Amino acid sequence: MKNAEGDEVLVPEGQSKIWNYHPNLPVPNSPVFRFPPRVRFVLNWFRRGWLALSGATIWVALAFAVYTWFQPSLAEWSVQAVGFMLLRNLALILIVAGGLHLWLWAMRQQGDWLKFDSRDMMRDNGTFTFRNQVLDNMFWSIAWGVPIWTLYEVIYFRAVDTGLAQTFQFSDNPVWFILFFWVILLWKGFHFYWVHRFLHWPPYYQIAHAVHHRNLNTGPWSGLSMHPLETLPYFSGLLIHLVVPSHPVHFLFHAYALALNPAFSHSGFDALLAGNKRRLELGEFFHQLHHRYFECNYGTPEMPWDKWFSTYHDGTEEDTRRTRDRKKRMYAK
Repeated sequence: MKNAEGDEVLVPEGQSKIWNYHPNLPVPNSPVFRFPPRVRFVLNWFRRGWLALSGATIWVALAFAVYTWFQPSLAEWSVQAVGFMLLRNLALILIVAGGLHLWLWAMRQQGDWLKFDSRDMMRDNGTFTFRNQVLDNMFWSIAWGVPIWTLYEVIYFRAVDTGLAQTFQFSDNPVWFILFFWVILLWKGFHFYWVHRFLHWPPYYQIAHAVHHRNLNTGPWSGLSMHPLETLPYFSGLLIHLVVPSHPVHFLFHAYALALNPAFSHSGFDALLAGNKRRLELGEFFHQLHHRYFECNYGTPEMPWDKWFSTYHDGTEEDTRRTRDRKKRMYAK
């Protein structure tokens, strides 16, 4: 494997035939829920996620900007307001997923450096709509992902603007206002794990989730490439904001973590390079393992549900064998 300067870099023996690149193994899980607690690791984990440029900090900033300048009132039903929200979300996914695809895959600005899978996107393959993986992913993301994402936003803001959903302000409880962003990610991980396990139930998998799992090698547009019967339950975690009081910024942050962050986590690259330096952490090798081996890593790194329910794959050959044995037992039943 070659780095950004063209120098040869050694990879662990036995791994070069499987991955073009992978982070240090075994892949760690969130240190927050480990016992006994390791305070230094926990603080460092929060620092990287919340005090530096990351998906979380980008979605927080975007949520504030959109709510302040680009959120119309839904106190009265308005086709123009709903249409504006739909076009706004379409623009966001074109910028995020489209921009990453352009930089990483079309222009190949960092070549194969930090790229998990050495293969390119599939072309002339009948598995995909239009026989093209990128066009397939864009179709499912734009035709179904964006409208269903917008539908949940319309439901929430209609409830807020008509007084049906309770909100709170920063001045009401500054500490909880800030902490709630992290709590949202915990809820997202809990909800995603159990929805994801349901999506792997064979009858429903064949109907819906198989569309997403066409992507063994993922790209930015793969993240939201889902059948509508998957997209609907996937975004349903947003309904918690109709029950638990929150600020609209919290809701938008949650929506972007679901709608836009998958472009990061499915980018196929570990990080975005600029000037031969890591500028932004992108792909989750944790989830890349799920696309390769299917019956593992159903959740997110923020919550150790996979650890607790013995579905965790840490990237090692030992866990690969264990996951394959588990699949054989599952399919035998």
